[in-house]
Formats: sequence, C-alpha cells, structure tokens
Amino acid sequence: MKDKCKAFFAKPFFHDYRTLLGLWLLLGVLAAVMKMHSHNNFLVFRGVFWHTWQQVSLFAEYPAEYWDINHYGPLFSLVFAPFAVVPEWLGMLLWCVALSLFLYVAIRRSDMTKYQQLFVLWFCAHELLTALYMQQFNIAIAAIIVLAFFLIEKERDTEAAFFIMLGTFVKLYGIVGLAFFFFSKHKVRFVLSLIGWGIVLFVAPMLISSPEYIIGQYQEWYANIVAKNGDNIDSIAQNISVLGMVHRIFGVTFSDLWLIVPGLLMFAVPYLRFSQYQHVAFRQTLLASVLMFVVLFSTGSESSGYIIPFVGIVIWYTAAPWQRNGWDVALLVFAFILSSLSPSDLFPAYLRKEWVQPYALKALPVTLIWLKLCFEMYTKDYAAKSIR
Repeated sequence: MKDKCKAFFAKPFFHDYRTLLGLWLLLGVLAAVMKMHSHNNFLVFRGVFWHTWQQVSLFAEYPAEYWDINHYGPLFSLVFAPFAVVPEWLGMLLWCVALSLFLYVAIRRSDMTKYQQLFVLWFCAHELLTALYMQQFNIAIAAIIVLAFFLIEKERDTEAAFFIMLGTFVKLYGIVGLAFFFFSKHKVRFVLSLIGWGIVLFVAPMLISSPEYIIGQYQEWYANIVAKNGDNIDSIAQNISVLGMVHRIFGVTFSDLWLIVPGLLMFAVPYLRFSQYQHVAFRQTLLASVLMFVVLFSTGSESSGYIIPFVGIVIWYTAAPWQRNGWDVALLVFAFILSSLSPSDLFPAYLRKEWVQPYALKALPVTLIWLKLCFEMYTKDYAAKSIR
C-alpha cells in the first residue's frame, strides 16, 4: 500500500508548477464566487480607499456600508485602489485572485528548493482557501515576509526594505521583517532604504487626499490599534494565539507580558549562534520562526490569519539538513488536522464549537512546532548534508 501511494504521488501531475498555479488561481475564483453575497472584509477594504478620497475618518463606523471597523493604515487606500474603482463584483474577484497569485509568486521567486516549494503550495492550499473566504490581507503579509527574507538573501536589500515598510504601514505585521537584519550583507544600505521607503510610503496616501488629513489618520490609527488590542482579549474570533489559548484554558487573567517577554527571549536566543549564520538551513528556519511567532504572540490573531504560520511550518519541516522523524511527521499531521481543518465542515462541528473555538486550540499544534523549532535552533548543527 505504501509503495502504491508513493507511486501515485510520484506522477508528474503532482510535481508540475502549472498544476499548482491553476489550483491556487482556482481557489481565488472559488472563494470570490462563494462569498460574492457576503464579503464584509472586502467592503471594509473598499471603504478605506473611498473614505481616504473623501477625507473622512478611516476608523469610524459606517453601518450603511459594512459592519465592523477598519484597522488598516492609510497606505492601504493606495494598495486597494485598483480593486475599489471597478464594479464591486469584479473588484472582489480580482482581489481574491491577486492575493493567491501574490503568495504563489513569492514562493516561486524564493530560493527554496523545488521540493520545498511544492510542499508549501500543496500543504497550504486549504489554509489559503480559509483566508480567501475572509478576503484576508494576511495572505499578502505571508508573501511580504517571505519576499523580504529571500530578497535579503539575494542581496537586494532595497527591494526587501520596500516590502517590509509596505507591510508595516498597512498592518504593522510587516515590521517583523527587521528580524532578518543580521543576515544582510549591506546593512547600511538596508537601513537607509528602510528610512527612504518609510518616508515615501508615509506621504504616498497624500496623493489622493491631503497632508493634514493623512497625519490625522495616522494618529487615529494608533488609537484604533490600542483600542482593538483591548477588544481582542475577550473576543472568541480574535486572540487565537498562545496568549488567548493560555488565558482561556486556565481561566485566569494576567498581563500578556508574562508570555510575550519569555517568547521574545526564546525567539532571540538563536541569534547568538553566530557560527550557524553561514548555513542557509539555519537562516530559513529563522524565517519559519518569524512566520509562526508573529501570529502566536499577537492578540489580533484570527483563524484566517494562519496562512502565515502554515508557510512557516513547511519551511521548518523541509529546511532541516537532517532526516525528519516520526514525531515531526506527527506534528505536521496534527497541525493540518487541528489547525487547518478545524474551521471547515470537514471537522466535527461539536469539537469545533465546544473545544477548538472556546479554547483557541487552533494555536496548539503551531505552538508545539514552534517550541520544537526553538529547541532545534539552540542545539542542532545546520551544516548541509545529503539526506534526500
């Protein structure tokens, strides 16, 4: 049976990039069609452009247009402009397809091996669909982090700086791209590029509004983020993270700093292993750590944002220059079943409603993998070996 399965998945169909490009584009179209009559996030995003154009508050409630409140920065008005000025149905379709294509291109343009790329594209397809159903910009955040890392690897620091600042000015998550600073061979150029792009992207939305308006909206954005952080703590749809999971399981209230500070220290320890910097597997594993950390330690984490750590999970699994064991495979399967399938109809509704959602258990497999990743980065030698 095992040999038959290997023979089946060895067919060219499963190793052809055209198959995966078609699949990922199809998922974008499918999500747009399925959510054509229920796409609140898209309407929020659309409103960011038109409200900037009209120079009204980006963070006020607009119940006649959509429910919820925008939490994205003023720069998002320009990012979303091409999808806001066309008819709503067309904008929705193009947005979902563009998100799929952006992450696909980021993976394909990376320095990952073909084995790694194929693994990411197949393993993350279901999680991509979950994010597309919510029209989630987190798909683009995953692409931005991956692009920033591999552009630095290719010594294209100016372009990497652009993507880091783009992600930061839209949703703050992009700031984690600074974690790759120590891998840059052109640190001065990288810093100057960050400053330059920061200035350009800060003022860019003024092209469709005014300086006074944009400066005021950045001030409102800060207040909005602070308020949202407080709201996330008690929301069952938010804080699907280590922070939310611990609070909900143990039913106790304490400052998140008791978890965030140790988490930051655990994340930072591998930077002390200077001799490992030369190994691409070590650097890629740090990329995986960043992709997981940014969601695991954020109160704003939601189910549809797990496309970010899922890309990291595959990079963790495939980057290691040693043979993965049965426990690693079990963690991979555990993550796919509990973290990826749990929001879908393929997962028992009773377990989802009574256990997974109330206790933020979607974060559990990713947490276990991140902890194992940290241990490996503390102890393993990432020198390249021939294992496949």
